[in-house]
Amino acid sequence: MGTLVLRMVPFFGWIKTYSTENLKMDFMAGLTVALVLIPQSMAYAQLAGLPPYYGLYASFLPPLVAALFGSSRQLSTGPVAVVSLMTAASLEPLATAGSESYIAYAVLLALAVGIFQLSLGVLRLGLVVNFLSHPVVAGFTNAAAIIIATSQLSKMFGVSVDSAEHHYQTIINVAQAAMHYTHWPTLALGVFAFALMYLLKRVTPRVPNVLVAVALTTVFAWGTGFEHNTTIGVASLAAPQANEAIDAYNAAMQAQIDLAAKRTALTVAMEEAEKHNERFAMVDGEHELRRLALEMDIAKNQAKNIKASLRGMLFQGVPGANGGMKFYPEGSPLPSGTVNDGRTWRIGVGNAPLDPMAMTMIGGGSVVGAVPGGLPALSVPHFDLGVMLRLLPNAAIIALLGFMEAISIAKAMAAKTGQSLDPNQELIGQGLANIVGAFGRSYPVSGSFSRSAVNLQAGALTGFASVFTSAFVLAALLFFTPLLHHLPQCTLAAVIMMAVIGLIQPAGFLHSWKVAKYDGAISIITFLATLAFAPHLDKGIMIGVILSLGVFLYRNMRPSVSSLARTEQGELRDATRFGLDLCTHVDMVRFNGPLFFANASFLDEAITKRLLSKKRLKHIVLVAKGINDMDASGEEALSLVVERCRSRGVDISLAGVNDTVMAIMDRSGLLDKIGRDHIYTNMEKALCTVHAGAHRGSDEARCPLTTACQLPSRPSARQSRAHAYAAGGTSLNGRP
Repeated sequence: MGTLVLRMVPFFGWIKTYSTENLKMDFMAGLTVALVLIPQSMAYAQLAGLPPYYGLYASFLPPLVAALFGSSRQLSTGPVAVVSLMTAASLEPLATAGSESYIAYAVLLALAVGIFQLSLGVLRLGLVVNFLSHPVVAGFTNAAAIIIATSQLSKMFGVSVDSAEHHYQTIINVAQAAMHYTHWPTLALGVFAFALMYLLKRVTPRVPNVLVAVALTTVFAWGTGFEHNTTIGVASLAAPQANEAIDAYNAAMQAQIDLAAKRTALTVAMEEAEKHNERFAMVDGEHELRRLALEMDIAKNQAKNIKASLRGMLFQGVPGANGGMKFYPEGSPLPSGTVNDGRTWRIGVGNAPLDPMAMTMIGGGSVVGAVPGGLPALSVPHFDLGVMLRLLPNAAIIALLGFMEAISIAKAMAAKTGQSLDPNQELIGQGLANIVGAFGRSYPVSGSFSRSAVNLQAGALTGFASVFTSAFVLAALLFFTPLLHHLPQCTLAAVIMMAVIGLIQPAGFLHSWKVAKYDGAISIITFLATLAFAPHLDKGIMIGVILSLGVFLYRNMRPSVSSLARTEQGELRDATRFGLDLCTHVDMVRFNGPLFFANASFLDEAITKRLLSKKRLKHIVLVAKGINDMDASGEEALSLVVERCRSRGVDISLAGVNDTVMAIMDRSGLLDKIGRDHIYTNMEKALCTVHAGAHRGSDEARCPLTTACQLPSRPSARQSRAHAYAAGGTSLNGRP
């Protein structure tokens, strides 16, 4: 009963022996992690396509729940880079980043990820994570790190571009925009934040480098007026070309709204027609839906092109007598007697129509802006079955990747602390963290490498450290959100870049290649595919998984089958690999791998080849210690091999058969067919027993199987009985 309780509420295990000293250590560790987590989570939320403060929501409940119900005492759960990127990649096809529907889908995705992880944990299926092999994860992680880092370039240069179909196209657009215009104060501040964090991490690792960079740049932005925006009416824009573009943009955006309304009404009408079996109405409706979809694509492309044109327009601002501003195209002559304010201004264009009476003009850098204070309202996520089904494939990938990240760091810390770790319980903890987080407006979370390392180094002894971390995030939400208003976006971009730079490890490709060339190839192909298909990251992972499974099946379909001979040291080794001579009369054939339907014929082919090529062969010893399992097809193939050998006058024995395969042969009757006296515990016993009989009358000058370890010319009575499963004490020829 006690074990069951600990499995359901594992924190009871460490709360029994909790002490004041533990409380002090956990409190300081929780505070240290919170100082890193608060700014980092806001950066990761933006990476996920969400407003920054949603990172704080994801840092409130999930760390607490994961710590209480997981098995690791030092694992720090919350927003992480790879999961945030996967979240954005999953949701971009469904809604516009940052919109209400996008946020709702992100919360629903967290719920789906949590349910998937919890189900795997409860069913004790944590081993399913092995489908993501190390080469696949290494290739994906390196590519994801590059994608994450480059996705922040627009914030570092202070430019705005829309996401293209492929990530590399987006980066090209960012480069073109940066060549046209770069906000140099933004770039300088971002580079300063990155350099400061890097130097502090190298020189004084114990100093919270992220917090220092965030604090200094936020104070600088507040003191210098880094953000410099103003709201104007279209009449203040003395640029006819810009005014025409604004009208065209608003028309294209309104067209999308109107078309969406028509599509919704038509969908409802088609559902009614289907209920009444009105086939002509359904056909007409499908045709109209396709036409509306085409018009919607045209309107979207028009809006996208006009938006890019508006964002590329640069203006010079002239202060008016009444305190207002007038804006003229950059480089154009100004009215006599007027002087511009020295800034370069741009039109703030988002994903909504521009208000001609209240447009935002941007004359400085971007900051986080207003952060809502207080806790997120706890509510049940809106469940949409259609959306959930579309999210499930991505949810499964995020769940597995997130768990792999969590369990990897948890295992590394467990090796240092000596604590026991239950992967299935960790799945339950991570699943509950995502489920409970979804009720608190969180997006998918996972265990963090960097913050878990900080947690361990800060002296965390139990999961209460993460409980304290959640408490500090709660305090920040309640009391300190106004301080985050002036946090520069370029600083958050630098925080993300700093966090993922350690994930880029080219040495992993070389290591995989050294271990096995096919693993190295899989890792490289996964890396290139992930980069090529980004932001559709699931395609890169699936290509890697399919390649891994394909290689696995190919290797098991064609396992290693080798003939053995003795080395100068007297060891039995692969004759081909070591360049050894083979015995003319006895062939010791080693089969490595399970004997099942996919490779059963391969064994038959290998033995048949030997029977045809070695005319003086008298005995085959099948070394079966590498056969760890066998199915019906494998059993049938082995039975046919025995029949073929003996029909040609060549005897056959087995050596090193394990208990599982022995039980299968016993149940099927194959054991009696082979002969229990033909089953030996190891190769040496088999060789000692069959050697003399197979060489009787031989003119072989020197047998390669007895070069270093001479066998007696005639077997003794004891050697004749040296097999693992003697039945009746029969000799080699079957006589008592």
